[in-house]
Amino acid sequence: MQKELLVTADAQTLAFEVDCHLFQGSCGFPAPSAWSFIFDPIFTIGPVEFNKPMLLAIIGTFAILALFWAGFSKPKVIPGKLQMIAEALYDFVHRGIAKEIIGKKGEPFVPLLVSLFFFVWMMNLWAIIPIAQFPVSSIIAYPVGLALLVWVVYMTVTFRNNGFVGGIRNLCVPSGLPKPIYVILTPIEFVSNIFVRPFTLAVRLFANMFAGHILILVFTIATWYMLGTVLGTVYATASFAVTLALTVFEMFIQALQAYVFTVLTATYLSQALEEAH
Repeated sequence: MQKELLVTADAQTLAFEVDCHLFQGSCGFPAPSAWSFIFDPIFTIGPVEFNKPMLLAIIGTFAILALFWAGFSKPKVIPGKLQMIAEALYDFVHRGIAKEIIGKKGEPFVPLLVSLFFFVWMMNLWAIIPIAQFPVSSIIAYPVGLALLVWVVYMTVTFRNNGFVGGIRNLCVPSGLPKPIYVILTPIEFVSNIFVRPFTLAVRLFANMFAGHILILVFTIATWYMLGTVLGTVYATASFAVTLALTVFEMFIQALQAYVFTVLTATYLSQALEEAH
């Protein structure tokens, strides 16, 4: 056991070893590992360890609040730049997601959808922001927490809008199908709507951010690792070009995942507001 711990510790050190290069010495490629997602606590309060992802989540939350507060605290008929940006961002979710998917019944849920979209987007964006360079959503606890929040709202709206019996029908009994099919379909719908939806909502966000961060890490480390010789520098240049390309692509994925998460939330709420037949 002690030997395994020493090997793990050496691997963590090797990932940041500045003297480790291809064609120079016998050190291997310091590939990313679980250590790339584990951070020493900044400080500890009782059993709670406050680390870098927590700090980024808090800073991101305050950054979003500051943007919308600055944009809407003193609204003007002729909006300034900040108000125009805040209004455009708000309208993107309000019109493009809430109204398009839920319709008029979606107005009470616009604050939730706006908050979800920009929080998820901000947590993803940390991956490409200098110094931070880590997507908070790649820590599974954050997508799970958000998915549980969506699930609680989804269940609450379903049963509040339809009652207990109507809510069960809404979740498990699609209308307009031959009765014998319900014997098979009802259990499937129950498992899908109650368990699978929150699970896939969390895993989809987590997996995309986790994979993207790993890819960028691999090529970033490879760029440094291959420097040192003429041939190695050629390889390093190609690796650096791939890193830049992946970073640009990751920017698109970050926004897309925030959009998908919010759209799916709106879809679930739309279905919850439908009357059971």
